[in-house]
Amino acid sequence: MTSKPPKNINSEDAALFRAAVADARPLQPRRRAPRQPPPPPRARLRRQDEALVLRESLQFSAGQLELETGEELVFRRPSISARTFSNLRRGRLAVRAGIDLHGLTSNQAREALRSFLAGAVRDRLQCVRVIHGKGLRSGERGPVLKQSVNRWLRQWEDVLAFVSAPAHDGGTGAVYVLLRR
Repeated sequence: MTSKPPKNINSEDAALFRAAVADARPLQPRRRAPRQPPPPPRARLRRQDEALVLRESLQFSAGQLELETGEELVFRRPSISARTFSNLRRGRLAVRAGIDLHGLTSNQAREALRSFLAGAVRDRLQCVRVIHGKGLRSGERGPVLKQSVNRWLRQWEDVLAFVSAPAHDGGTGAVYVLLRR
């Protein structure tokens, strides 16, 4: 590989440099075998775990799984935009009122909730909170009020959507309810 000396170097400097490197030989490139990427990781028990989860999920209905595991309640009518639903889910809508159903029988809770929601709709409140509890003292029956509230709210046309509240506002023991205005 030969190249012309830069124009700003005088001929004496170029001659001195050539004399200094006259014995030099170019280095031969080292030839290395290309490194092969490691094989992708494989979970040894993945198939077995997936089969177990599938088997367990088939033992219960979707509603039972959602409630028995203590996971959140989620409902949205098709008319509600994803953006509005996301704002409800993240707690970005101002909660204007709330009701606590702890300690009530199922019949008492239904009537109290119906009356509360009717008043909230009448007062044109957009978002309210309903505390139903987690059912920790319900024993094998599971969370009775939680299941009932989930069912009732889906039936009332004035309820547009609901989600379990964030942990700081009751978590899976409460729901934010978006109402028709």
